[in-house]
Amino acid sequence: MKSSMSAPMAQVRIFLEMIKFEHTIFALPFAYLGMVLAAGGWPSWRVVFWVTVAMVSARTLAMSVNRVADAEIDALNPRTANRPIPRGLMAPRTVWAIAAISLVIFIVAAAMLNPFVLKLAPLAVLFLVGYSYTKRFTWLSHWVLGITDGAAAAGAWAAVRADLDVPAWLLWVAVTTWIAGFDLIYACQDYEFDRQAQLHSVPARFGIAAALRLAAINHVVTAMSLALVGVVMGLGWPYWAGWAVAVGLLVYENSLVKPHDLSKVNVAFFTVNGYISIIIFVAALLGIYSR
Repeated sequence: MKSSMSAPMAQVRIFLEMIKFEHTIFALPFAYLGMVLAAGGWPSWRVVFWVTVAMVSARTLAMSVNRVADAEIDALNPRTANRPIPRGLMAPRTVWAIAAISLVIFIVAAAMLNPFVLKLAPLAVLFLVGYSYTKRFTWLSHWVLGITDGAAAAGAWAAVRADLDVPAWLLWVAVTTWIAGFDLIYACQDYEFDRQAQLHSVPARFGIAAALRLAAINHVVTAMSLALVGVVMGLGWPYWAGWAVAVGLLVYENSLVKPHDLSKVNVAFFTVNGYISIIIFVAALLGIYSR
């Protein structure tokens, strides 16, 4: 009995590790940020529940498709060759099945929120599924990923307001440039491989130094967009305190990686970004109640 139970559980663990489920922490606080700003505080638990379901299912769909779509590429890249599909630890058909289930759950969640969100769902799915293929033909793939993740914040706003007002667009820009910026940093690791495999990325096309400069520029836009959110929404001092800390972390993140030294990429990518999203969300929530 124990062995019959352990195999499925092992597959679950492998799958969650494969899609880096814990990294939902990067985007979920920004989805909650859009939600609380639109509501002017904490919304109903019904909205919180369905926004969470939509966010988690959307990311699971996107990452599942990504891992299957990139399986052959991953097998050739020393950095990613140990992922479960290249190693034969998980069958592509299983991952496709999970992607299909995630898609259904996402559509249901959108329908449960409001008709406007449901109308936006097909466009969201196009980006969730399509962004994994963009590096095959354009170095703009970093921003496509950013737009895809940024839709979480805008979509959560729409979940409350059934519309996309100015703050929603500002949040979308902020998350787009934030994600694109750290994806530019992360992509520097694959500079040599992307060139050899003829994959498209900013580091492969323009070089690592240019990619890091663009990452910094993107994060300046992130800081400015988040500042505009604070002004437009009239948020109180806790938001600005959190904003200052987040900006400091963005500066720190960009200082960690140099064209000749990529050894701290994982610290910049995995650690610092998790703090930024949580800090901004908590600061915004406190900023709403301190107005």
